[in-house]
Amino acid sequence: MLRYTLMRLGVFAGCLVVVWGAVYSGLFPRGFGDSNLLWVLLLSLVLSAPISWVVLRKERERASVQVSGKVDRIKANLDANRSQEDTLDDTAPVRGQTS
Repeated sequence: MLRYTLMRLGVFAGCLVVVWGAVYSGLFPRGFGDSNLLWVLLLSLVLSAPISWVVLRKERERASVQVSGKVDRIKANLDANRSQEDTLDDTAPVRGQTS
């Protein structure tokens, strides 16, 4: 998962550099007043999303398998803990009951 996140940030950083250069070279319009940095960041985010969707498909699927494996292990541990609690409750003596 960390690998996918770092690759995603790398795609965003690459888009940021390209958009920054395109804005300052005049290929893309500049933002109004002091909003130029926000314009460059938003445009980079919009461009990096579909690029990473296509380019990082295999890495995203690998991360998905890791996450689902962890979720399955946690569910199995919870089920095991529930069954242990049930057996302990069944073997414990009930208060107020005389033998």
